[in-house]
Amino acid sequence: MEQTLLRSRIVHFRDDGHGSPDAALEYFEDGVIGFADGHIALLEDARAARARGLDLAAAEHRPEALVISGFIDAHVHAPQLPVMGSYGEKLLDWLEKYTFPAELQYADEEISRRQSDFFIDALLARGTTSAMVFTTSFAHSAEHLFEAAYRAGMRLVAGKVLMDRNAPAGLLDTAERARRESAALIGKWHNKGRLGYAVTPRFAGTSSREQLAVAGQLLRDHPDLWLQTHLSENPDEVKWTASLFPEARDYLHTYEMHGLHGGRSVYAHCIHLSDSELERMADAGAAVAFCPSSNLFLGSGLLKLQKLRERGIPVALATDVGAGTSLCQLQSMGEAYKVCQLGDYPLGAAEAFYMATLGAARALHLDRHIGNLAPGKEADLLLLNGTLNPLLRERLRHCRDIREELFMYMTLADERIVERTYVGGRLAYLSPLAESL
Repeated sequence: MEQTLLRSRIVHFRDDGHGSPDAALEYFEDGVIGFADGHIALLEDARAARARGLDLAAAEHRPEALVISGFIDAHVHAPQLPVMGSYGEKLLDWLEKYTFPAELQYADEEISRRQSDFFIDALLARGTTSAMVFTTSFAHSAEHLFEAAYRAGMRLVAGKVLMDRNAPAGLLDTAERARRESAALIGKWHNKGRLGYAVTPRFAGTSSREQLAVAGQLLRDHPDLWLQTHLSENPDEVKWTASLFPEARDYLHTYEMHGLHGGRSVYAHCIHLSDSELERMADAGAAVAFCPSSNLFLGSGLLKLQKLRERGIPVALATDVGAGTSLCQLQSMGEAYKVCQLGDYPLGAAEAFYMATLGAARALHLDRHIGNLAPGKEADLLLLNGTLNPLLRERLRHCRDIREELFMYMTLADERIVERTYVGGRLAYLSPLAESL
């Protein structure tokens, strides 16, 4: 079994189960990482490796680079790349003007297949090796995304969107069609390779009670599925949802009533939650996908990260493209810092990188497989190279330690510094800029 060896600076989070991101951060100034058969085989200090007899001459030596775990995006919309950066609307108008027309294009299977391939390539070029993804209400769009991710060898969770009201007729399914098509997709793709299935009602307002009940039954029939949906993103959305479900005590209750709430639930946004909703989410073990770029761009509000942390609610970073303006998690970290600054919570680099790696893996119940560089984990990793960005290269010369360096990456960098992306130990992306090295 041939082993790939990289000798470089290496940083990740130890999988100790309880430590804070700062305490769990582990940095090798001169480290060596080996991977074979799709998994991490070794991670240690280079001097210690040499002392025990490892031939470091066999390792590619990149002292100027930094090896980190692959990024995990906890909430992203594959069909929405064509409407990124569109002007001027709040959430509900954004859906009507931009999102729904973009998703209607996926009725064309050739468009769906081509855009799914492009989306997977775009993730890998930005260092995202795993993601939880919304497709559209067309079952073939989920098929095409799973096919593309399977070819790439990615660990990816996705699902067909369930939506049977309050959207254009061409996007609507029914409760029965949602059940039938979801069941077929689950049977074909769930646990195939590194893939997983998420039951995916867009949000409560676009599904009837009957369809939400179908979604709940799917989860009961398949307890190892995920639930992904949206929750309390925008004040008008919260009011609208209350008008559609007058029997519900609050927005979260619209999901609870239909069995759509538990430890494998991932709710995107969660900006305008009551204390009761926060407590019930914590009790259930549900996770939050923090989408700072989108929340700022649509003017939806500021996530109160500290309140989630105090209640022990798992939080994972997400791009939410297309309302978010970048698929690059480095830029999501920078936007998260600004959101938290406005909430008087200074977000450190360790916590930001944690939310995009091991913290995200834990929130998605994938940390047995991914999230750090511990031996035995799947070999999803990145080679970051700050010299590929001239301004950043100059700024990095003045960094005093690894935390300051990571902070520069999250505030000044973008996908240009992603030199390589490895998925399951296979080189899946090489930056064109690296050819000049």
